Amino acid sequence: MREPAYWAEDVAARDPGKAAIRYEGRTISYGELAGLVDKAASLMVSGLGLTVGVRIGYLGLNTPEQIILTLAAARAGAMVVALNWRLAVPEQAYILENAGVSALVVEDGFAERIEALTAGLSDIPVFGFGKGGTAGRLDDAIAAETGGSGIRGDAHSPLLIVYTSGTTGRPKGAVLTREAIRVNAVNSHHMHDMTAADHILTVLPMFHVGGLNIQTLPALALGATVTLHARFNPAATLAAIGGERPSLTVQVPATMQAMIGHPAWAETDLSSLRAVATGSTDVPVDLIEAFHARGVPVIQVYGSTETGPVALYQRIGEAFSTVGSIGRAGIETRIRIADAEGREVADGTEGEILVQGGNVASGYWHDEDLSAQAFRGGWFHSGDVGLRDENGLYWFRDRIKNVIISGGENIYPAELERILRNHPGIAEGAVAGRRDQRWGRVPVAVVVKKDPGLTEADVLAAFQGQIARYKHPHAVIFVEALPRNAMGKVIGKEIARLVALPEGNFD
Repeated sequence: MREPAYWAEDVAARDPGKAAIRYEGRTISYGELAGLVDKAASLMVSGLGLTVGVRIGYLGLNTPEQIILTLAAARAGAMVVALNWRLAVPEQAYILENAGVSALVVEDGFAERIEALTAGLSDIPVFGFGKGGTAGRLDDAIAAETGGSGIRGDAHSPLLIVYTSGTTGRPKGAVLTREAIRVNAVNSHHMHDMTAADHILTVLPMFHVGGLNIQTLPALALGATVTLHARFNPAATLAAIGGERPSLTVQVPATMQAMIGHPAWAETDLSSLRAVATGSTDVPVDLIEAFHARGVPVIQVYGSTETGPVALYQRIGEAFSTVGSIGRAGIETRIRIADAEGREVADGTEGEILVQGGNVASGYWHDEDLSAQAFRGGWFHSGDVGLRDENGLYWFRDRIKNVIISGGENIYPAELERILRNHPGIAEGAVAGRRDQRWGRVPVAVVVKKDPGLTEADVLAAFQGQIARYKHPHAVIFVEALPRNAMGKVIGKEIARLVALPEGNFD
């Protein structure tokens, strides 16, 4: 399989009439996709005069245009910077300035942000959908091109700069090359046993590698069909599964919970699904088992923005027998469980998960120091704690930064959070450490009530006999909802902030 610059044309050469993308009643065949990608690449090169290595920003919900821009950028030797549309304008503006974009594509629903977003940039063309931007409508500009720009750059040219939250308070941009996207796709194909006969349902945001790279782009590399939703909606997702009969989809715990809790869950026919892929720092087993009870295998994928993200994964044949595992090393990826000095530890011993392979990012955009630290020794240091068992299966434990060292003992919040999830009176919960004069740090639970009468004593009693006494939370904070990011993950920094505040309720 060639790199992404060729994907649309390679599939179009053998099956031009096959449906590539379905979106809001619109169907784009592979023949049409190849033509649009070629013309969009020509727009970048001839129409805009963009040089190899330039960055193009995208702000919008999931659209075919984002996919077209990404594949066209691969042909033109450009890079795409897709903005998280849930961020505030100053956060988005920082990313555009940090990346130094030379052009911007903005969906009409976000057009009011254009002036603020471009205030700190030189005079760059801004293309819109429908109404158009300062440079007009994107579809008109693409249609005016004749195509035939050829391939610029090579497989090791950067293609995506994906910004992820940073430890300094500023996001950092992981750089994924065309080769990294290709290798990630190979891992994905192996993970899912994916073929051109598959039908992918994409509902997660494609500004994140989870929505873009776990199934969507890998499917288009093979010639499969992608049904694209602008954003996740549980009713629409269940209706699409029951009516359009996809074979694969990616969901995160928050979207799985929303589907399971929807009134249409019980009556929706899920039998078309060969598998549901999911990934997060810690996927609740009860969510997996709810799908398993309906006969749908759930396969976990482990990785991060910096790993493409497909690094470790379960395969369908092991889904029911290895529930809770994050699977085995990807077919194109090496994994090491290491101690603080980077030395590999024995099976059954916890350590940091290190990743090596062609799918790994080349570094962080304009941050040599952070790149040298995170990718030292030729391995990406994930910051996650895990272990490999005697059967070669990997298990996630927690983020290293989340570990609470209390009286010299390590306490993993994820272990406590599993107990909170199983309490009938708790809707959701999280755990973080609070400074303590005697123990150094102690765990504190942040809880959303399901039962209005739930008390702190009720929560603390749930840990009795379940885990060692030193791991028990020392206090409980009640909140109306846990803070989450666009992918539905709990924002650890916000939980830590709540826990650091004086004790009390925060309803």
